[in-house]
Amino acid sequence: MQPFDFKDNIVIITGVSGGIGMATAKAFIASGARVIGADVKPPAESVANLQFFPVDVGDFAAVGKFVQQVLDAEKRIDCLINNAGISRDAVVWKMSEEEWDAVLRVNLKGAFNFIHHVAPHFKERQAGKIVNISSINALRGKLGLVNYSASKAGLIGLTRTVARELGRYNVNVNAVAPGFIKTPLTLRLPQKFLDQAVEETVLGRLGDPEDVAHVVLFLCSELAKHITGQVIVVDGGQMV
Repeated sequence: MQPFDFKDNIVIITGVSGGIGMATAKAFIASGARVIGADVKPPAESVANLQFFPVDVGDFAAVGKFVQQVLDAEKRIDCLINNAGISRDAVVWKMSEEEWDAVLRVNLKGAFNFIHHVAPHFKERQAGKIVNISSINALRGKLGLVNYSASKAGLIGLTRTVARELGRYNVNVNAVAPGFIKTPLTLRLPQKFLDQAVEETVLGRLGDPEDVAHVVLFLCSELAKHITGQVIVVDGGQMV
């Protein structure tokens, strides 16, 4: 028995081909939703009730075209999950302008682009859920992640401001800040970094993508109808 009911809901998830994006897509689909996934590359696996579209989230016009395409086909959007993100790591004095711009373009501007184009529909419907995937490194900073941390901190500011702007239209806007999660990308890191991350947690383990996905579903459910403008940390106690 599924704890959430999203039967016939239309959910857009950006960065759907990644670990957290795919886990979130599967969780929504298992709860009855139809997921429209956007990413620059297709998922490695085919999933029933997941439609994939190649979209550059940093391209304002392309995102607008994609959102209109979804509305033309489905007539509604219920939830928007801004999960797309990249990293280009370097300490600030070694980071290039291109590395800075690339990360801000995808991680922060990408979320703005989708919110901008979906917001009028949510206002008209007087309903909607938005969840932005941030990071604990937005809250604490991390050596070598100046662009990533800044982009994810920007997402928190975006979340809280849009929550104020759309609250009167019955739209909930929240953020999730994962810690170190076992995704295909992170598991390719040297073992010493994985061990260090485990040592930082009070639970003594790394998170699974599903741990983040379940919080996203909660925030999009009626159980969380009175929660907005918040940042939910999912990190196994890394920041305790």
